[in-house]
Amino acid sequence: MRRNCLANLADQSPAILPSMLLCDFGRLADEIDRLKDAGTQVLHLDVMDGVFVPNFTYGMTIVDAVRRLTDMVIDVHLMMVNPEKYIQQFYAAGSDIITIHAEAVEDARPVLDRIKELGAGAGIAINPPTPVSAIAESLPHADMALVMSVNAGFGGQKFDDAVLEKLTEIRALPGGSEILLEMDGGINPETIKKCTDAGAQLLVAGSAVFKQDDYGAAIKSMLGRVNA
Repeated sequence: MRRNCLANLADQSPAILPSMLLCDFGRLADEIDRLKDAGTQVLHLDVMDGVFVPNFTYGMTIVDAVRRLTDMVIDVHLMMVNPEKYIQQFYAAGSDIITIHAEAVEDARPVLDRIKELGAGAGIAINPPTPVSAIAESLPHADMALVMSVNAGFGGQKFDDAVLEKLTEIRALPGGSEILLEMDGGINPETIKKCTDAGAQLLVAGSAVFKQDDYGAAIKSMLGRVNA
């Protein structure tokens, strides 16, 4: 699927992207089946290295395992230092979209270009304290901008409303009108509408999906709030 998936996502937005960080990895195949039955189009995988963020999760082996279980779009969020060293491996493992953090690289542009050369969608992410100006020069090289509404590293944090204006700021920058906007952190039935009203097209949700008994009902409920 790779980079070709981006146009489809734009047409089908807003979309909920379940964050696999909170899934039951002992029942990975079952979890993916439940998400597919719930209408999920994209799976979001958070890769944390314990250096860029104070937490450690998984690497390309899990991406590969998920890829072998589904043909859904795999959106890989690299919360790690030196991401350029591992782009090839994450692409080979099956990533359709690869997002790096502006704070983790000196210059994001060549890394984004490399991701696109391989054939994946290229995303650039910023944490809440990082101004949009930090990615102004990178946007023309990106397919997607990911705005973190919580500090990267742990799930279950409270949504920071102050980041919503960043979506509008990104749209106004050169290249900003042509990319997908993704929001990650604290997405739930109470916060999702303010995100989509601000321009978010892809919404990463962890607890709001995986801590519910019925994934389909949880996703439908959140999307229902968007149109309320």
